[in-house]
Amino acid sequence: MRPQRPMRSPDLDPGSFDAPPLPAGAAWHAPAEDLLPPLEGPALADAIRDAALALGFSRVGFSPIEPFADAERELEGWLAAGHHGEMAYLAGDTRSDPRSLLPGAKSLIVVALAYGRDAVATPVSGPTLLPLSGLVARYARGVDYHGLFKERLRRLADRCADLSGRRVLARPCVDTAPLLEREAARRAGIGFTAKNTMTIVPGLGSYVLLGELLTDIELAPGTPIPPSCGSCRACLDACPTSAFLDAYTLDARRCISYLTIELRGPIPRPLRPLIGRWVFGCDVCQEACPFNHSRRQRAADSALAARPGSSEIDLVALLRITTSDFRRLVRNTALSRVTRPRMQRNAAVALGNSGEASAVPPLAQALASNPSALVRSHCAWALGRIGTAAARAALTACSKSEVDGTVLEEIALANK
Repeated sequence: MRPQRPMRSPDLDPGSFDAPPLPAGAAWHAPAEDLLPPLEGPALADAIRDAALALGFSRVGFSPIEPFADAERELEGWLAAGHHGEMAYLAGDTRSDPRSLLPGAKSLIVVALAYGRDAVATPVSGPTLLPLSGLVARYARGVDYHGLFKERLRRLADRCADLSGRRVLARPCVDTAPLLEREAARRAGIGFTAKNTMTIVPGLGSYVLLGELLTDIELAPGTPIPPSCGSCRACLDACPTSAFLDAYTLDARRCISYLTIELRGPIPRPLRPLIGRWVFGCDVCQEACPFNHSRRQRAADSALAARPGSSEIDLVALLRITTSDFRRLVRNTALSRVTRPRMQRNAAVALGNSGEASAVPPLAQALASNPSALVRSHCAWALGRIGTAAARAALTACSKSEVDGTVLEEIALANK
C-alpha cells in the first residue's frame, strides 16, 4: 500500500492554527501522481465499487448520510425496555447520525465480508462433538477482523482519492464505532434485516461482517432491499434460550452471545443449562436460517479462515489456562473481547452441561483453587449439574474451606 501522507483540509490555510482536529480514526488521503483523468458521478461510484471488490470485500453499497431517524427510535425503545442488559455503551453515543463521526461527510460506503459459511454445521450436542470440548462462534475462529477491515478500508480511501483526483477525507468504521451498521447496510442495498436482527446478504446469507467508510465524496445511495423472511420462524424457534421476544426483537439478556461475551458477572442459573457447550458467542439462529443453506459454494474470505482447532476448544485446558497461555490464545482474535475469568466461567458451565463424569476432577480442582469467585461459583453449579457421588463429595469438601458467600450459596444449591 502506498504510504499515506497527512494532509490539511483544502478549505483551510495550511499555515493556520485554527484548523479543527480530525476525529479519531479520520485522515486525509491524497491521490497518487500520474493518474488518468478524475472520475465523477456514476462513473466514480462504479469505479469505487469495483475497487472495493478488488480489495476482497464481498459486497459494497452506498448509504445516505442523513440520520437514521426510524432506527434510532427503535433503538431508544429497545434500550428503554432494558433489553441491552449491561451493554450501557449502546446508550452512550449518538448512533443515528453518521455525520457525528465525521463532520463534513457526504457518503457512507458500506462493505460486507463473508466468513466461514461452508464449514460443517456446528453440533450443539451429540456424538460428533468431542466429550469435553466447547464451541466458538464462526466469526471468532480466525484472526481478529477489526484490523483486517480497517486496513482494507484505508486502502479503499486511497483508491477513492486516486479515482476522484483530489484529497479525500475519510474515516473507516467497524463494529466498535457508534454507528447503526445494520441499518446502514439496509439503506445501502447490501442486505435486509432478518427476524433474528442479523443482516442477510442475498447470495451470501448472514455469515458476513460489516464495515463502513465515511467519506466527503458524494455518491448516489443504493436502493434498500425489502425483508424476505416471509412467514419463516426458523431462527426464532431454534434459539435455545428463547431470546427472541418476537420477530426483530431480541432480549440480549437471554442471548448466548451476550451471556458468554458481554455479561461480566454470573450467568443466571435458569439459563446455564440452555447454553450447552458454547464458550464464546453462538451460531444457532444462523444455522437454522434457510438463507444460510445453499447447494452452491459460497466463497468466504481466506483471510478470515478458521485457525486449526478453533471451532472446538478443550474445556479442561480452558478451565486451567494460565494468564500467559490465555494471552496467546486470544492474541489477534475476537476472543480478546473477554477476560480469562469470564472464559473460565463459560468453560465451567459447558463442562457441567457435558454431563461427563471425567469433568468432575478438573471442576473440583478449580472450585478448590481458582482465585476468581466468579469461576468457583460456576464450577460449583457444574458439579451439581453432573451430580455424581464424586461431584457431591467435592462440593462438600470445598464447603468447609470456602469463604466467599456467593460461592457458598452456589455450593449449597448444587449439593441439594
